[in-house]
Amino acid sequence: MDATESRRSRARGELARHGRLIRSSRDGRLLSAAMAPLFRLYTPRGYGILTTTGRRSGKARPKCVRVLREGRRAYLVALMPPHITVQRPDAVNAWVHNVRADPRVSLRLPDGTHSGVAREITDPAELATARDLLCGTVVGLDIGECAVHLRGIPSRAKIRDLHAYWFDTGRAVAVDLID
Repeated sequence: MDATESRRSRARGELARHGRLIRSSRDGRLLSAAMAPLFRLYTPRGYGILTTTGRRSGKARPKCVRVLREGRRAYLVALMPPHITVQRPDAVNAWVHNVRADPRVSLRLPDGTHSGVAREITDPAELATARDLLCGTVVGLDIGECAVHLRGIPSRAKIRDLHAYWFDTGRAVAVDLID
């Protein structure tokens, strides 16, 4: 089974578990826009605001993301809800297209705003590091995130499974922090 069919198959298995709130790219943009004012006031651990440059518009494009930092590198995943992945397993988030066009980004984390260079992770060892960090770490806000995306009561196991699904079907990205 190739990577495309593997993503589609994994997404089919998740359809029944996921709630109805996030079913399209537009829904994700609206959720991010709703979270942004709160994240600008207080950026919680495990989350941040990634700002890319629009590949067509040239405008700053902020996106609320789940991101974890390890040293001078931050890791995040461009996630796709299963409803989209089943239909278009090779779909890519707009912010990933923006990173491909111009990898210079700004990343607001709990300790401040940093400049960086973003890139999709292709090295298997770095992918393993990113997966361990992103899928193995549970922070307080993940409970709410799980409640938004999955049916039922959130648990640490459900949160880890959700993050593993996103990692396995999304695009893993590293941001090499400059300052």
